[in-house]
Amino acid sequence: MKKIKTAIIGAAGYTGGELLRLLVHHPYCDLVYVHSNSQKGKKVIDVHPDLIGDTDLIFTDNVDTEGIDAVFLGLPHGETKGFLEKHHFSTDTVIIDLSTDFRDESNGFVYGLPEVNKPKIKTAKKIANPGCFATGIQLALAPAIAKGWVKDTVQISGITGSTGAGKKLAETSHFSYRTGNMSVYKLFTHQHLKEIKQTFGQLNPEFNQELLFVPYRGNFSRGIWITAYFSFDGELEEAKKVYKDFYHDAPFMHVSDLDIDMKQAVNTNKCILHIQKENGQLVIYSAIDNLLKGASGQAVQNLNLAFGLEETTGLNLKSIAF
Repeated sequence: MKKIKTAIIGAAGYTGGELLRLLVHHPYCDLVYVHSNSQKGKKVIDVHPDLIGDTDLIFTDNVDTEGIDAVFLGLPHGETKGFLEKHHFSTDTVIIDLSTDFRDESNGFVYGLPEVNKPKIKTAKKIANPGCFATGIQLALAPAIAKGWVKDTVQISGITGSTGAGKKLAETSHFSYRTGNMSVYKLFTHQHLKEIKQTFGQLNPEFNQELLFVPYRGNFSRGIWITAYFSFDGELEEAKKVYKDFYHDAPFMHVSDLDIDMKQAVNTNKCILHIQKENGQLVIYSAIDNLLKGASGQAVQNLNLAFGLEETTGLNLKSIAF
């Protein structure tokens, strides 16, 4: 097939860098240009030195909307709306936004969680990529929500690596703060709860239970671990079957009968789940890579769906275990 002429707007950060690493090797993408106001004129390899030998691209602050088949927007939250008001892409251009701006499915955007919205994503021209915590939590609970099992408050805890805070320095992302340390932030008020509740309401219009989410900053660079649990009267084997059936056509979803750990998912586009039942509670563990399945990998997965490609194209990743 003809190569997909692709651009990245905001390619200097962690998610932009991950998009570059994926797209320079994507067999059906022609990465035309990479945009960055802060790094304009610099070689990509000067900012992302691990890409030496992979690309000769130079960052530009020019936005060329002509002839672009797909554009990824890696701008800071709150800036995408203004950017799209200023720069008008063709109605045939697939726009994939990685910010929070359109996750409410406003302005014609489709929420890009493939395991729930695959049919809509396949015909979409505007896709709002989910948040990282939101992805791990939704994939942990979606089958249970859809079955109507959740009758009471859901308890959720999640820990994320330091790359989840972005590349811009802040006190809580400094090595001296993060290493050997843990802390809670945005207790019960995390911004991803809004999009999570939106999806759960679509899966089950009667769902209105509380989601009590405790987010933790972890002392590692990448990965997300979610633990979610709720009261459950059914049998464990029933729950496992429901989960495996729900995700039967989701190539990156894996429901493991064995205990799991976060490193199984790091450096992959997988979400790996494990289910237990203890003391009348159904407990779901969910592991993803925050920069891949939680951001750039999922964005490329959405690109593949929107262009009719095999969902896993360019995403069969795993180079290290330790």
